[in-house]
Amino acid sequence: MFQDQLAKKVQPFIELIDYLRSIGIEKELPLPSIAVVGDQSSGKSSVLEALSGVALPRGNGIVTRCPLLLRLCYVSGVVWKAVISYKNKTFEFDDREEVARHVEQAQNELAGRGVGICEDLITLKIKSSTVCDLSLIYLPGIARVPVPGQPEDIEAQIKSLIMKYISKKKTINLVVIPCYNDIATTEALKMVQKVDPEGTRTLAILTKPDLIDKGTEKDVLKIVRNKTIPLNMGYVIVKCRGQKQIDDKMSIAQALEEELYFFQNHEQFKFL
Repeated sequence: MFQDQLAKKVQPFIELIDYLRSIGIEKELPLPSIAVVGDQSSGKSSVLEALSGVALPRGNGIVTRCPLLLRLCYVSGVVWKAVISYKNKTFEFDDREEVARHVEQAQNELAGRGVGICEDLITLKIKSSTVCDLSLIYLPGIARVPVPGQPEDIEAQIKSLIMKYISKKKTINLVVIPCYNDIATTEALKMVQKVDPEGTRTLAILTKPDLIDKGTEKDVLKIVRNKTIPLNMGYVIVKCRGQKQIDDKMSIAQALEEELYFFQNHEQFKFL
């Protein structure tokens, strides 16, 4: 009941922001948004999957090749419906297993079949009674070395695209960082610090805690407790599905149960 009432109040504002963004008003007027950034294979797709309940394209190398506006809409009584739109095209579907295919098709049409990127925005709107009202802009992962078929300046292209979003004063920057990375040298965090040096609009999500070296748990705990590189919004640590679990057909619900078990039973992390 409360969620229905909240949705009725919140949805009109989010829809207005999305409409203003779609007609290009953001070029003149900064709009509130959340930008998801990180290095390649940092776990961005897994984090969004856990939030939205749908599997986005994933794999090795560059997978996200266009900015993706993921719009989650709480609608009471609706099991699951989606609309994807880009340029002048719109497709509706009700099978969540089709999300990755539709996003890949949109990227191929906008950025070409290959490994290049494009600045054109893809909008994926999901209506369901199992999601909360939220809008996120999912950006390509930072690549350092071009693979065959990519331009030599692919890193500069991706960074330029990311900067276009994270530099806006109304944007909350959600930085995804694997636990096993040296946080001080993480490229995505360094970029965000350039535009938000005080960390007032930056939230970091630490991923893959099960892959850290034994003995480094205390370093990770120090980061999570905001004592290494302080951020106003702090840090969150999560354990999402890995590629093997996806290949083994583990459901998102099962992954959430496994995540809870992992943290409750971990010698160090159970105290978080």
